[in-house]
Amino acid sequence: MTEAEQTSILTLSLMAAFADGDKHARERDEVKRIAEGLGSAGSIAVAPLYQDVLMQRTTLPQAAAALTTPASRSLAYEMAVCVCDADGAQSQAEQAFLAQLRQALQLGEREARPIEEQAEALAEAPLSVPPELAATAAAAVPAPAGGAPVARPDDAALDKTILNAAILNGALELLPESLSTMAIIPLQMKLVYGIGKAHGYELDKGHIKDFLATLGVGLTSQYLEQAGRKLLGGLLGKVGGGLLGGLGRQAVSSGMSFASTYALGHVAKRYYAGGRTFSTQMLKDSYQGVLQEAQGLQTRYLPQMQEKARTLDAGSVLQLVRGR
Repeated sequence: MTEAEQTSILTLSLMAAFADGDKHARERDEVKRIAEGLGSAGSIAVAPLYQDVLMQRTTLPQAAAALTTPASRSLAYEMAVCVCDADGAQSQAEQAFLAQLRQALQLGEREARPIEEQAEALAEAPLSVPPELAATAAAAVPAPAGGAPVARPDDAALDKTILNAAILNGALELLPESLSTMAIIPLQMKLVYGIGKAHGYELDKGHIKDFLATLGVGLTSQYLEQAGRKLLGGLLGKVGGGLLGGLGRQAVSSGMSFASTYALGHVAKRYYAGGRTFSTQMLKDSYQGVLQEAQGLQTRYLPQMQEKARTLDAGSVLQLVRGR
């Protein structure tokens, strides 16, 4: 992929991130931070692209003009759809943006609809308890008002579930498709749901999104950062003619997804075990501390991530997200 194509796809992805004018300022700040940080992942200065998009100095047709091949146009649309779907169902503004993007990219229903359907299936997957926690969650006693659950869950089962989730998401980060990256977010939400359930708390997606945001884990921004690093590292693309078709030639991971999932799980475990009494600052500090620990573990578990990645395909990833 040429540098011009990479620049075009990143610009369109940033446009998708800002297509919803109601996006929280916290998430917009995260997108800015990521745009500034992505510059170190490749030869493209991403921060100026962010400013051009924010100040509306670049139009959608201008950004799409460099994409002259069917593969590059399809990838650009796939990333934009994933950005719009990362935080849940698309808003009317995001739907309008994607309709304009399809026109600019000259994509027909035949090319666009499969991408949309797979992204929607990932974004709208219901919350469910990971199989390893099923017995623990079923035995959990609901927490009294303001207090911790009466029955304590199996710590060993929780730790195993968190590690397995981190390895799985690390494996998804090794795959060369943007839709595989999108699966990381609903799997993280399922992990938090299962941990809460194991402590007697019945959580919904709104609560879990707020919990992640409190830790500093944005949904749109997390997807944009992970997919952007793949793109700039030359990993993002199609393999074997289909989604989730296999490992990229240079499957080198920064371990972002492993570390963030591991830290998210362990902080959630502490938070719900403690009766949800942590302050916002305590949650943030705890997350950053465990995140550093997890980054040190990434090399140790990389072989397991690589082995797991070899077993994944589109159907298996979707089944995992759906909890089957």
